[in-house]
Amino acid sequence: MTYKINGTELIIQPTTGRWFPRAQAGIGGDGHAIYVGVREYELRWQVESASGYNQLMNYFDAINPTGTAVVDLPQFGHSAHTFFSYSGCVLREPEAGVYFSESHTTVILLVTNIVT
Repeated sequence: MTYKINGTELIIQPTTGRWFPRAQAGIGGDGHAIYVGVREYELRWQVESASGYNQLMNYFDAINPTGTAVVDLPQFGHSAHTFFSYSGCVLREPEAGVYFSESHTTVILLVTNIVT
């Protein structure tokens, strides 16, 4: 399986991806942590072509500020490396490091509002 946004495979697959721990909203009266109901996932590329970066920016521009996307990510907590389509996701603006030899380096796309 591969990473996709709105059913379209990314031109260049990320170098790495990871689930962030859920944010802690507070501590209950019994001392247990209370967590927010959504998760975040980070896609990271060491090197991304201009066309690949453009694809990410087009997705961001298409859904910002009011839309959502369906993003295919590795299924959270699943025993096998399988992908799952998460709907209602929000994309943060892609970040890029230095521009080198006609490519962007250290590109990061954060997918938020993921209900697992």
